[in-house]
Order: sequence, then structure tokens, then C-alpha cells
Amino acid sequence: MKKEKDRRMFERYQAVYLYTQGKTRKEIATIIGRNEKTVSQYIRAYQTDGIDGLQMNHSPGAPRRLTFEQEEQFKRMVVEHLPHEAGFPSKFNWTLHLTGEYIKREFQVSYSLQGVAGLANRLNLSYTKPTYTLAAADPIKQQRFQEEKFPE
Repeated sequence: MKKEKDRRMFERYQAVYLYTQGKTRKEIATIIGRNEKTVSQYIRAYQTDGIDGLQMNHSPGAPRRLTFEQEEQFKRMVVEHLPHEAGFPSKFNWTLHLTGEYIKREFQVSYSLQGVAGLANRLNLSYTKPTYTLAAADPIKQQRFQEEKFPE
């Protein structure tokens, strides 16, 4: 317990230690700032599997907000269509904001920008922040570049 650096694991060890010292579940809950049910779970895990039973499992996180079918529909829209084809004023680029608006409009589910970025990542969609063009760029040089590099 003294070597543990993870606060949550320390708390579990501490609960078991206090239990072995004769403290009640209620007293332990008060000391570590958890409810009795949580303390009981720690103790039961220890009694069943020893110290290994106290190890934390991977947390699955919050449930998904969109169904598999909705995610696929969203992905198809972003990959196969431009924003203006979905009724947005932007002609060429899907942004996190626009994709969030699309999800809200189509599925009545709100996402933060970070949430939209996470969804895009899960769906193997990449995104970049827009870059700005040079305000003082020479239009003649730009025209020449386009004609030489992209004649058709």
C-alpha cells in the first residue's frame, strides 16, 4: 500500500487494510470518502481473489450516443458528400462544427467539438484544422502556377 502511486488503487488497499484492522464498512466509507456499497465491493473482491481482485478493470466509458447504423450513415455522408449537398452553406469542407450540426439535425444528438473529434477518430475519419491563405499572395504567380501544374 505504501508503494502504490495510483490514488484509486491506494484507496482500495486502504479499505481492505482498515477492514482487517476491525473497522466497519460504514467507518471505512467515511474515512475514504466512498459509500458503503463501494467499500463492500472492494472487500468482497479481496475475499474472493486476494490482492489481485482489487485491480481495476478497463472502464468501457459512456455508452455510444449513435447506433451503428447512424454512425455508418454519418460516415457515408461525410466521405461521399460535400456540406452544401447536406444543406449547409459551406461548399467544400466538413468541419467539426458542421459535422456536429449534421448529427444534431439528423439524429437529435448533441456532441461537443471534442466529442465529434472522438467519433471521427473511432470511425477512422481524419480531420485537420483549416489553414489560411496568404493575403498578400501574388495573383499572377498563382495563376501561372495553376496553369503550369494543372493545365487541364
